[in-house]
Amino acid sequence: MTHESTPAAVEPHDAVDVIRAKRDGGAIPEDALRWMVDAYTRGYVSDAQMSAFTMAVLLNGMERDEIRVMTDAMIASGERMSFAGLGKPTVDKHSTGGVGDKITLPLAPLVASFGVAVPQLSGRGLGHTGGTLDKLESIPGWRAALSNDELFAQLQGVGAVICAAGSGLAPADKKLYALRDVTGTVEAIPLIASSIMSKKIAEGTDSLVLDVKFGSGAFMRDIDRARELARTMVALGTDSGVSTTALLTDMNAPLGLAIGNANEVRESVEVLAGAGPTDVVELTVALAREMLALAGRPDADVEKALTDGRAMDAWRAMIRAQDGDPDAALPSPKETHVVTAPEDGHVARLDALSFGIAAWRLGAGRARAQDPVIHAAGIDLHAKPGDVVRKGQPLFTLLADDAARFERALAAVDGAWEISPHAPATHPIVRERITA
Repeated sequence: MTHESTPAAVEPHDAVDVIRAKRDGGAIPEDALRWMVDAYTRGYVSDAQMSAFTMAVLLNGMERDEIRVMTDAMIASGERMSFAGLGKPTVDKHSTGGVGDKITLPLAPLVASFGVAVPQLSGRGLGHTGGTLDKLESIPGWRAALSNDELFAQLQGVGAVICAAGSGLAPADKKLYALRDVTGTVEAIPLIASSIMSKKIAEGTDSLVLDVKFGSGAFMRDIDRARELARTMVALGTDSGVSTTALLTDMNAPLGLAIGNANEVRESVEVLAGAGPTDVVELTVALAREMLALAGRPDADVEKALTDGRAMDAWRAMIRAQDGDPDAALPSPKETHVVTAPEDGHVARLDALSFGIAAWRLGAGRARAQDPVIHAAGIDLHAKPGDVVRKGQPLFTLLADDAARFERALAAVDGAWEISPHAPATHPIVRERITA
């Protein structure tokens, strides 16, 4: 007696053919590229094969149409949200990340105060860049995980939501990102663009503003590469029917005066109260104007909403809706260490990456995804590039729960700041605006 096994489904393409085509600098046909993403997501294409493919992409690039297809295939691997039933325009913002980048916190309620829905699905920090959810979890009671029903109800009522993205959005990206992380292919612009935009397009927002950073504390150090990434992502959004613009912004020095979690929440609340550091206010206002213009509110008086309490009211409502107490005391550090100016002069330089690494070593960030963060840890800056300081004046304060962490944090910023007799050249924080 013989047992007939069910024949395996015949695959329409071969991974080796796709790898070879990209290795040799060719464009991958649409059906083959869609198949490659799908077959990898379901485990038919191996990690080894996808590693070879991503390295070929890193070395040889992709055409605009290939990046569009790859992004669409990643979206198709999971669910796609829709906010069509909300009855108001939706607009989101994505930042490529940096040091002291807390802009989402004041920005979401500010934009929502004009009757626009802001679904800000955010992530956690890894390495020297802080995560928006980690910052907000400094607030007692606040929770990041919302059901889709809670998300919609909050957008309908408050108008702004900052929460964790569900695992159902672009699962292909999650698998592919983990692979890129361990195969030296994170830097490939087509893969960065498709990773970011697959999640943002799947999120279902009407329009999107991208904050693409360049400089020492940014993912893209070089402005030309940051510009290429911004143009690629704006094209992807536009091709997918999402109104998309980008701002190229400077991340050579930390943003604002707070680097960490709880202290960045404090600084965000200062901005919502009509105060706060000039650079944080400037970038918040610039991004809010972009978002509101795309959402059909080009004449919105953004600065007025920061000074008349509307944005603060939206912030408090947003925090309360996610079980947080906007009036509760935020965590404060058990130990502090002050570094003072060794001489009179101008602060000529504060290297963003070095200060980001120092804050991470103090406990504000995590080395592994499963690590906890210490919400009170971080760095408070007392002066920024261009400021005049006197000998003995505090330059920055290290914040930690354990004084043993100070030595390695100080090592990270050794040589990363400079006092000069001459004022440094100043540059606007927003360097360029990129549209389709």
